[in-house]
Amino acid sequence: MRWDSYLINQVMKTHPPLEKAWLFFNWACRLRTFKHDQYTYTTMLDIFGEAGRISSMNYIFQQMKEKGIKIDAVTYTSLMHWRSKSGDVDGAIKVWKEMKTNGCYPTVVSYTAYIKILLDNDQVKEATDTYKEMLQSGLSPNCCTYTVLMEYLIGAGKCKEALDIFHKMQDAGVYPDKAACNILILKCCRSGEMLVMTPILEYMKENRFVLRYPVFVEAHQTLKSCSVSETLLRQVNPHIETESVSKDEVIHVITSSTIIPSNVDHELMEILLKKEKLIAVDYLLTGMVDKNIQLDSAIISTIIEVNCKHNRPDGALLVFDHCLKSGVNMKRNLYLGLIGVLIRSSIYSKLLEIVLEMYRQGHCLGLYHATLILYRLGKAGKPQYAVKIFNVLPEELKCTATYTALVGAYFSAGSSGKGLKIYETMRKKGFSPSLGTYNVLLTGLEKSGRVVELEIYRREKKSFEIGYNSHHHIILEEDRICDLLYGEMIS
Repeated sequence: MRWDSYLINQVMKTHPPLEKAWLFFNWACRLRTFKHDQYTYTTMLDIFGEAGRISSMNYIFQQMKEKGIKIDAVTYTSLMHWRSKSGDVDGAIKVWKEMKTNGCYPTVVSYTAYIKILLDNDQVKEATDTYKEMLQSGLSPNCCTYTVLMEYLIGAGKCKEALDIFHKMQDAGVYPDKAACNILILKCCRSGEMLVMTPILEYMKENRFVLRYPVFVEAHQTLKSCSVSETLLRQVNPHIETESVSKDEVIHVITSSTIIPSNVDHELMEILLKKEKLIAVDYLLTGMVDKNIQLDSAIISTIIEVNCKHNRPDGALLVFDHCLKSGVNMKRNLYLGLIGVLIRSSIYSKLLEIVLEMYRQGHCLGLYHATLILYRLGKAGKPQYAVKIFNVLPEELKCTATYTALVGAYFSAGSSGKGLKIYETMRKKGFSPSLGTYNVLLTGLEKSGRVVELEIYRREKKSFEIGYNSHHHIILEEDRICDLLYGEMIS
């Protein structure tokens, strides 16, 4: 496997234990063909910050300076955030000033993080000036920016202003996500503000967002103590209806994670899966994850299989993300099913993560499936995803079939030059073309108008076909797969 910055980063972002992440970071330093860059350093810095190891985080930052590693807004923002989290507000403000002094332009994420630090520490004027500066620089607030502002206003008792922002952000085309809604509802509960809670719950109901279980419990208790109807709250979270949360003693049982009767959830899940009530399954699964209830392998398999059958990638990914966080190993066929439903749904960004996790769990993709994935990505005109998948394949799967699929992906996207370079690399590696390879080359070169190369490979193909049709020619498995996808199958 060829280790590069992207792959090292992906491994580190799987949230391994801190010590293992640091060992892996140092192991990568010793690789001959690899050198840490701003991305891997920033990831390691962020891991230390999240673990509360501020001195180690500062050490990594100092190393970046000493080694001349580029420090961008992402690095500064992470450093600023974790210093503030540790209580070193002055240190966080110092990072902000250093970033601007060094001519590094803050992003909307940087501005949002800094505004939150200022508001959390009652530096309202400075936060207001920073927000105005962000707008003057041409950056538009995102969902997180608006959430930070509304959270502060609710806490300050300025509910009308918070509600005004809630509506205006939507008019501007920025819509609150599930995380924002949960943050705001929790702030409303702790501030005792009912005026803002109702429109947020109505928005959640319209968009089928649900509250995290701890937030639901707090909202339930707040509404009850204020003698306000819980009907809307229940409509937003219909999956919790089965738990009879209206009884005080049951709420006490639910919030105590050590004595949850999880068999009730499992039995209900089995019933919903049999009836294929998949929206209800999503709601129930979210609640089970929030309560740290472990899913058994049979339920995991069924949820993924049913969602894949009905082309519901979001439902299948919900289970995959749960397995990823809890360290549960899935069967090989489930990974392949996930890959299939994502490709059919044109969701390509999660493919690499699934393939990496599949290999990490000891499962092999196999030559046919590896080639087929690259083939489908090529048909979709997504060579940027195809090359990432190709790069993480073990060496035994990098052969005529997979190289041809990668060449085809670049030709399909109109990048004939890159396609030819991949083909040349294939030949240098000692892999011979098949009929399917020549079909890919000729079709791609003809579409791109490269007449000279077209004639060269056309003559090569004719010479190849003479030997191909002889009785002494042995057809390898990789050639058969290649010909199946890109040419005629010769038996």
